[in-house]
Amino acid sequence: MAQGWQWMWAGVAFAAELAALAALGHWGATAGDSTATRWLFALGAPLVAALLWGLFAAPQAVVQVAVLAVLTKVVVFGAAAAALLATGSPRLAVLLVVAAVLGSLLSGPLTSQAPVSAVSAAAAR
Repeated sequence: MAQGWQWMWAGVAFAAELAALAALGHWGATAGDSTATRWLFALGAPLVAALLWGLFAAPQAVVQVAVLAVLTKVVVFGAAAAALLATGSPRLAVLLVVAAVLGSLLSGPLTSQAPVSAVSAAAAR
């Protein structure tokens, strides 16, 4: 039963991650003076967030440092909440932050950083 709850919260965490990317894209589409800058922000902001997430915060992240994972989550979700506030959606900003915090804390070991294991050169072949 507990694992079912963890999977539910992992789903909430994933939905919050997708919502953060959408919020950044929406903000980018409304920010800027010209069409070119709006396109640049609309595509660039979620792309940068996804790149940072993949490098530091994903369960199979390239760089597995817990402090950087937490910092990346705070930066990405904070930027997404600020983007929602800037576009006039304060309730969605609060909902996103609550979902992100609860999903991250309650999903348990399902979304935690993968343990680093030593692999010898012979075993890797």
